[in-house]
Order: sequence, then C-alpha cells, then structure tokens
Amino acid sequence: MSVNLKNSSEQRREVAIEAKKNRKKPGAVHYLAEVRNRQGLSRRCVAKRLGISVAEVREQEEPSFDLTLSQLYRWQAALGVPIHELLHELEDTLLPDVMGRARMLRVMKTAYTVKSNAQTGKQQQLASHLVEQLVDAMPELRDVSSWPSVGKRRLTEEFGRIVENPISEQWFYSSNSIG
Repeated sequence: MSVNLKNSSEQRREVAIEAKKNRKKPGAVHYLAEVRNRQGLSRRCVAKRLGISVAEVREQEEPSFDLTLSQLYRWQAALGVPIHELLHELEDTLLPDVMGRARMLRVMKTAYTVKSNAQTGKQQQLASHLVEQLVDAMPELRDVSSWPSVGKRRLTEEFGRIVENPISEQWFYSSNSIG
C-alpha cells in the first residue's frame, strides 16, 4: 500500500497542469479526469458510483471520448458537481477568428468604459486615442457601447435599504419564503 505524501496544493497544481494539457488537445470535450482528481475520488470509487468497470471509467475519462448525455448526467451525479464544470468552455470551441473578434469587443467595451469614467483631461485623451486605434483595427467596433454600470458603489460607511427595513429572522422560516 502506497502512502500519498503530496499536500493538497501540490495535488491541485498537478490537476491544473493536466487540465491545461487536455485543453490544448484537439477534440477534447470534457474534464472528467480533472474534476474527479479535484474531488479526490479514485477511479474505483467513481466506477462503483456509476455502476461500471474501472476500465470503462478510464476510457470515458479520455478527453476526446464522446459521452452520451445520459452518461454525462451520471458523471455529474457521481462527482457531485454542476454539469458545466465537466464540459469545456464555449471559448475553447470558438474558431480563432471569432475568438479574436470577441476579445477585441471586450477590449473596446473596456476602452469606452474607461473613456466615460475618465476624471482628467489626460485620461480622457488617452482613452479616446485607444478607442480610435481599436476602430482603425476593426471598424465594426465603432457602435459598441461601454460595459453597463449598475448604480454607484457604496462606501464602507454607507448602508443599504435593508437597514431601514430589516427582515425578521422569522420570515426565513415562514411559508412566505421561497424554497
């Protein structure tokens, strides 16, 4: 019997390195092995939970293995994680041209936000120059707006409306509460 002397941060680092390798593999569609390792589960334990052999677990953990939807849901239940954690992000599946355009769009939104929030003439000038350069590189960005802002941030001394009209603890246990 071997004893695992690695601490949890070393294990997490190894799992992250393995995940990066798999993300670069063409055709990789899921993170089953990485999530299983992150959850600290052995293949044997997962095989028991799934009702399949360890060899089948190993096969299904291959990043390019094409799982059925029902298999994916069984893995989700066995690992106890949200299903999106098992799948590659949409970003990984975008074509390079589309991904580049999406990145440019985010940069432009940030540039417009900086421009609209600039507090000095120098900041305003710099942000305007950045916006012009981005439009020169990609003219369709001209009509992009800044990131939405949702109200003014509160200072640490300020309190929200909840202080004016607090919710009683009884409300959480009443039949009116959600859940």
